[in-house]
Amino acid sequence: MEAVPYELRDVRRARYAVAAVFAVHGAVTGSFATRVPWIQDHAGVSAGQLGLALACPALGASLAMPLAGRISHTFGARNALRGLIALWTLSLALPALSPDLLALCVALFTFGATAGMADVAMNALGVEVENRLGRSIMSGLHGMWSAGALIGSAAGTLAAHLGSDARLHHALAAAVLTVLGVGACTWVLDLQPAEDAEPPPRFALPPRSALLIGAVGFCAVFAEGASLDWSAVYLRDRLATSAGLAAACTTGFTLTMAVARIAGDRVVDRYGSVRTVRAGGVLAVLGGLLIVVSRHPAVAMTGFALVGLGIAVVVPLCFAAAGRSGPNPSQAIAGVATITYTSGLVAPGAVGGLAQATNLVVSFGLVTVLACGVAGFAGVLGAGDRDRPKVSRPTDAAVPDPRP
Repeated sequence: MEAVPYELRDVRRARYAVAAVFAVHGAVTGSFATRVPWIQDHAGVSAGQLGLALACPALGASLAMPLAGRISHTFGARNALRGLIALWTLSLALPALSPDLLALCVALFTFGATAGMADVAMNALGVEVENRLGRSIMSGLHGMWSAGALIGSAAGTLAAHLGSDARLHHALAAAVLTVLGVGACTWVLDLQPAEDAEPPPRFALPPRSALLIGAVGFCAVFAEGASLDWSAVYLRDRLATSAGLAAACTTGFTLTMAVARIAGDRVVDRYGSVRTVRAGGVLAVLGGLLIVVSRHPAVAMTGFALVGLGIAVVVPLCFAAAGRSGPNPSQAIAGVATITYTSGLVAPGAVGGLAQATNLVVSFGLVTVLACGVAGFAGVLGAGDRDRPKVSRPTDAAVPDPRP
């Protein structure tokens, strides 16, 4: 992208604008998740067919995310994000309109493809703002995504409680979130490709620089997906708890991750990406061990909370590291995002399959082993940290592009 100087106040404003886009992106996810039972009944699909359909968003995202860099190069970062976030919010209306399995799969594939491309575009702009500010903001941005998801979930829960038609609910939510998302894009950085810049390929495999970073993200997202989808089942089936207490464990895990992400930037600024992720990996390993050896619900719930606390900032820092790892941030971020989305797709089924063959204790033993990978390979996230500019915060001096 072309080196355009910005006043510090403009970069700060762009930070809040990108945070709003993250919240809108999360709100779409939360709005959809709460109405899945209604969508299942409307489409007339079985539980197995629903599981097949719910794999389509991750497939769509994985295939479409490598296109985001080309779109940003062609239209500029601001216009690309504006268009992609609008496609994502409007696609919320599609699943509820699906009358059968085939239509639902197509709708969810589109839903995931738009989600993935918008995800890459907003993370790339978030990394750019972070580089210009000279301090960590990516953890907080992902915390805003979690906050948006919680708000969307709360609104969806209320709509479901009132018995509203999901077609009307999602149409209204899509309209409101489109206005908010597109409006927020007005203040993001308007980065344009340099005149002599080579356009990125329309579709490319993840660059080599993204593979190790993506591996750390894979381990973290695997632990997140396993805990999110199986924590309630673990407490109910392994420790014979009530359904309410089992659900509270999942809620607690989600809240722990959201709070840790919002507070994570201060920790990263003080201790750096590598030490933060390494310490987080140790916490996640400790949490996994508590889950495996637990004989009491309180011990298991503490373990899940530690896993959430330990992995909360890993994915944001993976995106930040990817954005500093090479000459094409969007392509590197797309590569890391593809790997992490793949982990999110694989984790629930892998845990379930291993539990079917053995038991859930063995499944979470695997989660614990992967958490060791987060701690062991944290060093790959330090690339580019020393190159991030330090900006004098009290002044409004122009903030240059940090890249040569």
